[in-house]
Amino acid sequence: MDIAVNLVENYLRLTGYMTLSEFEVQRRDKDGRFKSVTDIDIMGIRFPGDIYLGDPHGPADYEMLLIDDPVLEHEDNTIDVIVGEVKQGQAEFNPGIKDHGVLHSMLRRVEWVYDVGVNDVIDGLQREGLHRAPSKGGAIVRTRLVAFGRSSHSNLNTISISHIVTTMLEFFEKHEDAFRPIQFREPAPALLSLLLKSGFDVNKTRGAN
Repeated sequence: MDIAVNLVENYLRLTGYMTLSEFEVQRRDKDGRFKSVTDIDIMGIRFPGDIYLGDPHGPADYEMLLIDDPVLEHEDNTIDVIVGEVKQGQAEFNPGIKDHGVLHSMLRRVEWVYDVGVNDVIDGLQREGLHRAPSKGGAIVRTRLVAFGRSSHSNLNTISISHIVTTMLEFFEKHEDAFRPIQFREPAPALLSLLLKSGFDVNKTRGAN
């Protein structure tokens, strides 16, 4: 897996998302042969609810440590669906990510949450990169395209890799006692954990794009 995709996927998981990564989207041509249209780096879905640092039922005998990151702009009573492009360079979208067939292929995996047709969601993503719709359970579903990569800012449609690195390093440092016994097996969080254990100063990453 691409190291940047691995980093973004672990960031999304630590902020409460369930994720899918590195999907090749294919289409059959007029001769009946398959060809790759594009690849989708990351997809995430997060259901509304509080982020707990401990078991909400009682004493913190068991803990699930999750990051509450304001950059993600979580909203009350809102399911957040992300279809993302991950770049090691500038944060930008490949043209293929807005293809109707590509978006339909991805959103079919979560279409059961929408109380509207998926085509309505796709139209909104193609126009504005963002769509809000009612869910079948009475909540709101916010669906958005997000470019992860190098950027001077982070917002609903762009999140900088430097912000992700800083946020994860600060989180691991703050909860060092919890993460010390964990052996990360995925490369991105394992590297960040190694940097902290080696005495890396989190402040060094601040201000970078």
